[in-house]
Amino acid sequence: MAGGTKDVFINCPFDNDFKLSFEAMVFAVIGCGFRARCAKEMDDGGETRIDKLYRIIDECRYGIHDLSRTELDPVNQLPRFNMPLELGLFLGAKRFGDESQKSKRCLVLDVAQYRYQMFISDLAGIDITAHAGEPRRIVGIVRNWLVTVSRRRTIPSPEVILDSYDRFLVALPEIANVAGIAPDQILFADYERMVRAWVKRDHGRG
Repeated sequence: MAGGTKDVFINCPFDNDFKLSFEAMVFAVIGCGFRARCAKEMDDGGETRIDKLYRIIDECRYGIHDLSRTELDPVNQLPRFNMPLELGLFLGAKRFGDESQKSKRCLVLDVAQYRYQMFISDLAGIDITAHAGEPRRIVGIVRNWLVTVSRRRTIPSPEVILDSYDRFLVALPEIANVAGIAPDQILFADYERMVRAWVKRDHGRG
């Protein structure tokens, strides 16, 4: 089933150091009226992680891929290859899939625009967008990209999205408290639900 027109696959690090950036991506996607998808959305013991990725990628027309995590793991002294692998799966689906898969569009992110040339030179010719590790910048980048690739005229302006995001960050601890969830224990499903409710109240989306 190819490429849901509202589904956006998010491929990025899920650790605490990247948490604010990941959540910024999710907020921007939902704030623009799309559905955020990622490997954290479901925990099904009967489905392997790679099969889950195959399924989600198949179902998403759009993909956001962040390649900024290239440093060695402090414990194993090895790099993490999950993000390049998932980008490769997405590009492979676009290149070799059926007509609906060929309609896939992707945004590739890194902390610096040309840094990728030092660790994944095969991406030469693909535009890489730099976010400098700044969540607010990520919100703006994702919003502008979705406007460009979807051609939708209902997506709020950058100012509206960023204002909503800023106020949501301030309100999030209280939102979590009302839900009975510690702010540092918010699961992806909880966060997605909170953002949807906020965006729906804020400007009728979600």
